[in-house]
Amino acid sequence: MAARTKTTKDRPSYRCTECGWQTAKWLGRCPECQAWGTVEEYGAPAVRTTAPGRVSTSALPISQVDGRQATARTTGVPELDRVLGGGLVPGAVVLLAGEPGVGKSTLLLDVAAKSASAEHRTLYVTGEESASQVRLRADRIGALHDELYLAAETDLSAVLGHLDEVKPSLLILDSVQTVASPEIEGAPGGMAQVREVAGALIRASKERGMSTLLVGHVTKDGAIAGPRLLEHLVDVVLHFEGDRHARLRLVRGVKNRYGATDEVGCFELHDEGITGLADPSGLFLTRRDEPVPGTCLTVTLEGRRPLVAEVQALTVDSQIPSPRRTTSGLETSRVSMMLAVLEQRGRISALGKRDIYSATVGGVKLSEPAADLAVALALASAASDTPLPKNLVAIGEVGLAGEVRRVTGVQRRLAEAHRLGFTHALVPTDPGKVPAGMKVLEVADMGDALRVLPRSRRREAPQEAEERR
Repeated sequence: MAARTKTTKDRPSYRCTECGWQTAKWLGRCPECQAWGTVEEYGAPAVRTTAPGRVSTSALPISQVDGRQATARTTGVPELDRVLGGGLVPGAVVLLAGEPGVGKSTLLLDVAAKSASAEHRTLYVTGEESASQVRLRADRIGALHDELYLAAETDLSAVLGHLDEVKPSLLILDSVQTVASPEIEGAPGGMAQVREVAGALIRASKERGMSTLLVGHVTKDGAIAGPRLLEHLVDVVLHFEGDRHARLRLVRGVKNRYGATDEVGCFELHDEGITGLADPSGLFLTRRDEPVPGTCLTVTLEGRRPLVAEVQALTVDSQIPSPRRTTSGLETSRVSMMLAVLEQRGRISALGKRDIYSATVGGVKLSEPAADLAVALALASAASDTPLPKNLVAIGEVGLAGEVRRVTGVQRRLAEAHRLGFTHALVPTDPGKVPAGMKVLEVADMGDALRVLPRSRRREAPQEAEERR
């Protein structure tokens, strides 16, 4: 008997489990999302054709579409409204992701209580905790309201049933990875389940004009767990960031179809719950009567918001052949670059054989180059044991040639420093309009910047280093 020819229908097909890209042959790396080991066989797709059908609503000229239905409604939390672009738009689906224990559930429970009213019910569905556990947290943070409904469900059909029964204006699901549909194979949190759950809730939100907040898990790398399709489907993607050992929490917009993505909301997590910080700069400063060596202030931009932060440095005699270099809240590579620039361009040789510790105050992380000048001055101040002048802020990027480069938003940074009472600033050349009453010193390189240190003590630093050798 002749062997049966393998038809096109019997040929296997392959699909990437991360982005859904399809191919007729197996590949080790997906060409679309560049992920390794995600292309798997799933069978040849059946060839289908779709005939034209009846439309649900007639197409209209865009000028005749009523835009009032998409007016944002406040969540009751001003800092979250800032990131969302004014509030929650009816029918919008928002994905909030963050590490475990950062405070996602606490924030959303507070939002659920504050946004609930007689005209707008809120439904909070939890798939990770029992209803009694959520009630205990609500009692602790004061998130109780008669129009706030609570349900503990992990079945998609039950969640949709609650929507028909409660008819909420806001749905909060904690979290999307814990809910599954019995009609789809796979464990909760898998690609197929997450796609089905998200798709069903998005359809329900658009049909009902109901705002939806979904909590998403993150991987060890900090990326949102599950297929990237979830991020494409939702309207807004927010990241909840913060060190669990610090009080500060930041909500950062990554995707927003209704507003800008360069806004940041600041919150403070404490025993009584979570509160918004309209002026969070006080968390990053240490108030002193007299300046201390090794400290320098700078102004960083988190989105559009300027924040005054403090950089601290400490140098001590090393007891080991390889001196320690320890950082907290700063990028180790940037600190190493500043040490090299100070030694080569600033002629400060007392840093090479000493243990150096550098950190920020309040748990803030400084990663933008505008903090380079403050880091360099803090290290130089610690090396010479000489404090910088009081009420001084330093703003600027430092290059390997020792030049101080311009950064974005200098005027906004200076205005924030002036509002908080700082009277002197070191900035790159041509800073633009300067606030009235503020003395600004333009510096072109590290040599100009180091002149703010007392001259006598700066001269002693290399001599003391030679004596220690």
